[in-house]
Amino acid sequence: MRARNFATAALLAVCIPVSAFCAENTPDERLNRLDAEIARQAETIREQQKSIDELKENLKNQKPVESQAAEENAGKLTGLFGGSLMTNPYISLVLDTKGYVSNLKNSALDSRGVPGFTSEGRGLRNGFNVDAAELLIFAPVDPYFNLYVNIPVNQDGAELEEAYFVTTSLPEGLQIKGGRFKSNSSRVNAQHPHAWDFADIALPYKAFLGSEGIGGENGVQLTWLPPLPVYTLLGVEVFQGDNPLLFGSDSNWGAHAFSAFAKVSIDTSDNSTLYTGPWVLFGSTNSNGIQLLDSTSGNLRGNSALYGMEAVWKWKEGKQGVTIQGEYLYLVQNGNFSQTDSGGTTSSNSLQRHQDGAFLQALYRYDRWRVGARYDRLEIFDNTFKLADVQQTRSGKPWRTTGSLEFSPTEFSTIRAQYSHDRSDPAGRVNNEGILQFTFTIGAHPAHTF
Repeated sequence: MRARNFATAALLAVCIPVSAFCAENTPDERLNRLDAEIARQAETIREQQKSIDELKENLKNQKPVESQAAEENAGKLTGLFGGSLMTNPYISLVLDTKGYVSNLKNSALDSRGVPGFTSEGRGLRNGFNVDAAELLIFAPVDPYFNLYVNIPVNQDGAELEEAYFVTTSLPEGLQIKGGRFKSNSSRVNAQHPHAWDFADIALPYKAFLGSEGIGGENGVQLTWLPPLPVYTLLGVEVFQGDNPLLFGSDSNWGAHAFSAFAKVSIDTSDNSTLYTGPWVLFGSTNSNGIQLLDSTSGNLRGNSALYGMEAVWKWKEGKQGVTIQGEYLYLVQNGNFSQTDSGGTTSSNSLQRHQDGAFLQALYRYDRWRVGARYDRLEIFDNTFKLADVQQTRSGKPWRTTGSLEFSPTEFSTIRAQYSHDRSDPAGRVNNEGILQFTFTIGAHPAHTF
């Protein structure tokens, strides 16, 4: 506005004297006076242009009101109870509790593993079960790091499941995570149990990794988000390797577990998205959780590699939503398997495993209600299980079907009823089980990932 006024004033200053000069009678006098006036006006214009340039520079350096407010409020973001988020982090608590009923007795459930895979029992007992009260703490440390802590508490005590930092300012789409955390190799591995679409983990995960997947592991992760037209995430992880089934700890080992993964997300329509990608977990193994086909177990020392390929498709429009998810897992494991009999005699033989499994699930949501179905299967294409170069055989293949119905009064509570027909032990009794799950969240709980 000031620049416009300056230009108008200059124009008037020129035009008025010029019109006056036109009234002079002598041409020479008019020309002389006009030259003098033009010289004076040129100097005035130079002065005005200098003022305009200074004004433009001031406007360029002046910060918008929003930016000034953001700077004034920096470090004043409020936490759960007010005050600075730097000193008062977000805190939430998630209670996951279940009522359970089965046609099997508790003693059978405790020892019900998956023969040829894992000796881990069902993990639930007839009656009432409190899986955990999960405490989550989050806060930014400074402009460069965020800190996350997750502590499940149950009747056995408190456990540090996750405690890790994440960088927030690395260039070129790079990010580092370090501490104790759940692997991001797959969507299921990265989720906490209360965020699962069903009350328990898919059967292939239980068979190859245990009832909570890879679980919390000490290690470091590096991810890269390259500048591509579609969302693409590449990552590698190095872990201490404490998963008791796939790796197992050893006092003589340092970090001995590794992972690599690639994820791509594509919009299949205005209301739907496909998320897919391969992953692998591999490393040295010292595990005593592997169960033979005769339901006996021993200790395996060797090497393991678990390959996976996952795909998740989501559609949502209005109050309706559909999620379809499937995953295929393939295990390659070789080593020395030792057993000690009741008389104290230890035998040792080579063990070779090439086994696979998959699950497929679909869920439909309408408003606050959601209904879902899942099918799990092991030994789909390969079941190489050789002990001392002798193939172990059995009739039937482990499988399970599951149906669920859930109601979420709000985003902070969910009630889920689930039924499963479990034939994961072909030589044992079928497990027909029902689960009534209640999940409650209080506090500032962050949104779950895709």
